[in-house]
Amino acid sequence: MTDSLIIAVPKGRILSEALPLLAKAGIEPEAAFSDEESRALQFATNHAHINLIRVRAFDVATFVAHGAAHLGIVGSDVIDEFDYSELYAPVDLNIGHCRISVAEPIEMAANDDPRSWSHVRVATKYPNLTAKHFAARGVQAECVKLNGAMEIAPLLGLSSRIVDLVSSGKTLKDNGLVEVEVIAQVSARLIANRAAFKTKAEVGRLIEAFRSAVS
Repeated sequence: MTDSLIIAVPKGRILSEALPLLAKAGIEPEAAFSDEESRALQFATNHAHINLIRVRAFDVATFVAHGAAHLGIVGSDVIDEFDYSELYAPVDLNIGHCRISVAEPIEMAANDDPRSWSHVRVATKYPNLTAKHFAARGVQAECVKLNGAMEIAPLLGLSSRIVDLVSSGKTLKDNGLVEVEVIAQVSARLIANRAAFKTKAEVGRLIEAFRSAVS
């Protein structure tokens, strides 16, 4: 681990909601952080010893689990997918709300009953989470790993169903799909590297600052 305390934050949907919480916890990123043209990944803050890194949501968990970052903000979907033993998730930040669901074409759903499934072929970026969910139901899941564009997989015959994050459901509707099963409700969490939590007092202090910011 570096001498600086590193906080990993995700690009995309959670970041705009996370910034006010960072401010409430006393952390303000440098002006360059808001520059949409910047390709920088690491940023200073109003604390000389605290830096932010801005990476993909899935990579937040990896950086924190391996100790390259000490704290991170990431959706509970990512935590469930990787299930890193090195991660400690002490605070539900109550932002980034959505759900992870099974969806299928509308015409298929009209005569389908999820309770009757024994085998499913799904396209998803959550193969581990998906397989565990269906295994608990006694359903064999064949998972096709995709990093995006899940909604087009059934149309092109890659899979009959998908497992993906759903917020408003508009993207599903626009692609002729409908939710048929909710796997889990999702919200963003503050995560910490377990070793850093035990050895760096500042990590514990920041966890309490975030807890106060949420409440």
